[in-house]
Amino acid sequence: MGKNKLSRFAENLTFEHVVQPTFTELQAADLKFKGRWNADFFKRDAPLVLELGCGGGEYTVGLAQLQPEKNYIGIDIKGARIWRGAKTAKELGLTNVGFVRTHVDHILRCFGRHEVSEIWLTFSDPQIGKARKRLTSPLFLARYKEILRPDGLIHLKTDSPLLYEYTLEQIAEHKLPTYEKSDNVYAELVPRVSPEEQAVLNIRTYYESMWLEEGRTIHYVRFGLQ
Repeated sequence: MGKNKLSRFAENLTFEHVVQPTFTELQAADLKFKGRWNADFFKRDAPLVLELGCGGGEYTVGLAQLQPEKNYIGIDIKGARIWRGAKTAKELGLTNVGFVRTHVDHILRCFGRHEVSEIWLTFSDPQIGKARKRLTSPLFLARYKEILRPDGLIHLKTDSPLLYEYTLEQIAEHKLPTYEKSDNVYAELVPRVSPEEQAVLNIRTYYESMWLEEGRTIHYVRFGLQ
């Protein structure tokens, strides 16, 4: 393991806004903040928004800057990626951002019933040949329904036509409400939405910037579960 990773792991331990439960801990009991993120972690009442598979936290931090009236949590299993987002949030002085280092599979251990207002899935692994593991599969949609408020939203932003079309199929099959969709975010969607929505959609992750340079098209859909 490189020295940079070791130093980043060590610094993660000093961040009050980074929570790192072990696999064993989550197997034995729920996370202590479950159902109490606003009260015990952020210490304020505000809509709670998750980014699942947040990577370096570009979207988590970007959204927190644009919408300070909401609380944000980025979730990823990679400690070095969590470090980048946590470091940036601290440098910017953001108090409405937290990070949890864990597998997305453990979200029911981490969040209470109807505790979450929105979920962002940004450039998730399309899991080619493994539909059950896709973050918009029936397995995960059922989990989201447990933690998401009845009027909650799910946002998918992806460069994968496979994941985008699969998600649209799941929405149609389960008769879920769709509030916005586009198979070309920057050419078709951004020009026609409000300036506030444009700012949100124009947040770009490290990998998205690379993929755009390669000429890939970005897709987006926003939907609910009830």
